[in-house]
Amino acid sequence: MSSHTAVLDDRQRRILIVEDEPMLAFALEDMLVDCGFAIAGVVRELATALAIIESGNCDAAILDVNLSGVSAGPAASALALRGLPFLILSGYSSEQQPSAFSGAPRLQKPCRPDRLIQVLRSILPAQ
Repeated sequence: MSSHTAVLDDRQRRILIVEDEPMLAFALEDMLVDCGFAIAGVVRELATALAIIESGNCDAAILDVNLSGVSAGPAASALALRGLPFLILSGYSSEQQPSAFSGAPRLQKPCRPDRLIQVLRSILPAQ
């Protein structure tokens, strides 16, 4: 498979970014777009994340565990219910995370961009 084909495949993948730190959220968005992914949304609030998940307009998500004091656990549960893959990008340890996040790949903030892209691609189903 040529690298051009991989970019075209990724471009069809809509990634939801759930992150309450604006600078990190925008950096993630830029990085994903540069790697050829489509962005389903960049959201800071649980309700908005749930609305996008419910709409079926995302293929995977990157979740922060804590959104300004609110757990993103319901978003993790909603994704899992729909069989959608997600990864956790958090400063919290795995012991500090609600059970809704168990089983998902977890990356510690700060994370190397290449590692995040590698893990994201590994959780997406083959096309």
